[in-house]
Amino acid sequence: MLSAALVSRSGDWILLTGLLYRVYAMTGSTATSALTMLSAFLPQVLLGPVAGVFADRWNRKLTMIVADLLLAAGLLPLLAVRGPGQVWIVFAVLVWEGVIEQFFSPAQLAMVPRLVPDGQLVAANALSGQASDIARLAGSALGGVIAATSGITGVPLADAASFAASAALLTLVRTSGAVQRQARHRHPLAAITADLRDALRLSATHRLLRALMLFGLITCVGEGVVGTLFAPFFRHVLRGSSQGFGLFLAAQAIGGIAGGVLAASLGQRVPALRLLSYGAVTFGLINLAIFLYPLGYRGCPARLS
Repeated sequence: MLSAALVSRSGDWILLTGLLYRVYAMTGSTATSALTMLSAFLPQVLLGPVAGVFADRWNRKLTMIVADLLLAAGLLPLLAVRGPGQVWIVFAVLVWEGVIEQFFSPAQLAMVPRLVPDGQLVAANALSGQASDIARLAGSALGGVIAATSGITGVPLADAASFAASAALLTLVRTSGAVQRQARHRHPLAAITADLRDALRLSATHRLLRALMLFGLITCVGEGVVGTLFAPFFRHVLRGSSQGFGLFLAAQAIGGIAGGVLAASLGQRVPALRLLSYGAVTFGLINLAIFLYPLGYRGCPARLS
């Protein structure tokens, strides 16, 4: 299952990296880049809690296989994109992909305890997290190369192939993904209402949880702004190509892998809240340096207008 997730998530990054650069190169509009990012991530905000409730009541293995096939089929309309007039197809496809992905991810997480003993669950989850960073490393680099060599047509074909491979690998998983009957005693709509009500109550009454949610909201807004400006910044300020843009995003994955190892080594000695605070400040300073250094570096003659 880990191999299937690695292949599938690599395809996700191939798609997002390739589309972010090609859409901006095709339209020259930062507003269009922002809509591309919004289309990709909006389903996470709107459907995340709801999709998880349904996925937890379905056969998890079958849910992942069907989701992979739907994700592959949903990419085909991108083959019709030829210019700025068809950019709305990109938005629609990204929304579709984001919706289906919300059913895949919870099913994958719920399958992990069935595949490993309880004593190895923490290690398995850590390995899954590292696999996501490896997928980002490989997928981002490949996405830039594919976008450069075959344009916007090659990106969906590569991603669709990754989903087909992921579905094939999942069929080899021998563990059943069926949900026990006693775990489905409530109607899904009633379960959604109850779960959301409990989550809102806990968020409102727990001080630390409120702070973490506010922190997450602020950082996600900041990440959205940065993600929108990445392609224009790289194309106009750094004078980079789509291959370079892919490597630019892949470098973040290297940092994610290194950060995961560092966090694991410091987790026993440094309080989690302090580690989070130091990490957030360091992350902000590095982002600030990335975007401001061209102002004083003569090797970057262009400026983003």
